[in-house]
Amino acid sequence: MQEPAQAPDGQVADAPKDNWVDLYAPAATRPYLRLSRADRPIGTWLLLLPCWWGLALSMLYTQQASWFDLWIAIGCALGAWLMRGAGCTWNDITDRDFDGRVERTRSRPIPSGQVTVRGAVIWMCAQAVLAFGILLTFNLAAIGLGILALLPVAIYPFAKRFTWWPQVFLGLAFNWGALLAWTAHSGQLDAPAVVLYAAGIAWTLFYDTIYAHQDTEDDALIGIKSTARLFGDKTPAWLRRFLMATVGLMGVAVIFAVMPAANLLALVVALGGPWAMGWHMAWQLRGLDTDDNAKLLQLFRANRDTGMIPLVFFGIALLL
Repeated sequence: MQEPAQAPDGQVADAPKDNWVDLYAPAATRPYLRLSRADRPIGTWLLLLPCWWGLALSMLYTQQASWFDLWIAIGCALGAWLMRGAGCTWNDITDRDFDGRVERTRSRPIPSGQVTVRGAVIWMCAQAVLAFGILLTFNLAAIGLGILALLPVAIYPFAKRFTWWPQVFLGLAFNWGALLAWTAHSGQLDAPAVVLYAAGIAWTLFYDTIYAHQDTEDDALIGIKSTARLFGDKTPAWLRRFLMATVGLMGVAVIFAVMPAANLLALVVALGGPWAMGWHMAWQLRGLDTDDNAKLLQLFRANRDTGMIPLVFFGIALLL
């Protein structure tokens, strides 16, 4: 096996150079925070934003809001940080041999020797237990959904070994919060939440295919599958399909959520969310260059703003 290459001071290769972990965190905590991707916060945002979509649309659906909804929003943020950390730790445990053979990932804490597998398992369990404590503050239906979320999280790291579509499994895991937050507010799972969940999966296919293009050469050498490898030169056409699916499905979810209140103005404003989100995704497509890894990473990170856009429209609709 190739000797692991460690970035200066243990910094992970694809982390922003000015991230808070490498600048300010105590030295002893840095390897574990890197394992949780705390130095690369985009993943936490991508896990959190569907939660907030689900909460906002559920409030539009029930036409009710309470102080507990503020806790749902905060609890989802804390839970997203913890569960993204636990999920990334699990991913790095299962992928430790692959990561050591890929240029972009061999500086991660386990293959670079910063953290042992035993230490990573303990760290993963600690994060999961804290997240479970937050989950217990929600209603029983939401707690049940939260426990079920562990299934796609557990499967995802292995998906690239048996399917060309591992991004689907990532979508199933990363957008589960739309179902959970909707249910935490309303007490039950309704059809608009399921359609919103499907929209989130289509969005994940869009942004993670862009991300996966960074590793296509290394993935081909070690036999890892991805939509980026599957699509190849046809990636832009597939991304357009994912864009249309995201906008269309989210639009249907908005209609199902807002129509019962018979507020036409709120419906029009809320529909502006997927419409504007689609334009931001189209902007990404215009700048796509699958041979430029720096550009691919920039576009991937831009999806935090992509996911924020619908929230602005949903928030305005809630005030109408």
